[in-house]
Amino acid sequence: MRIGRDRRRDDFEINVISLIDVLLTLLMFFVLTTTFVRHHGLQVSLPTASSQATADAPPLVLVIDRDGHDYVGDVAVQGAGVEALKRAIQAAAGAGQHPAVLLQADAMTPHQDVVTAMDALGQLGFTRLSIATTTAHPEH
Repeated sequence: MRIGRDRRRDDFEINVISLIDVLLTLLMFFVLTTTFVRHHGLQVSLPTASSQATADAPPLVLVIDRDGHDYVGDVAVQGAGVEALKRAIQAAAGAGQHPAVLLQADAMTPHQDVVTAMDALGQLGFTRLSIATTTAHPEH
């Protein structure tokens, strides 16, 4: 008779429930304390504006019609390209002055004509540019 030897050996058991609790607590701690940083591909410094209206000289008006013809004020620009536009802007603005510029482009003007005008203004050192728009009316 083997009375003592028939006993099953006790199975060893590791209770992991408390370890899972600790693991989940640490995971929640790291998730909640992590700083979420957005990485943008392009760094942009936004300009600031004051709420007060300034009493500056009237802006220089640059008009581009549907066909891409440029006008500085009411005078048509003679010639084509950036250089002709730069000469007309310098003549209208005066020497050494850089007033604000109001760009009025027709809605059907090719985008390249608007970019060319903005490029000419940038090359001449103009830094204050406003683009004229109209309010959109919702269709009924």
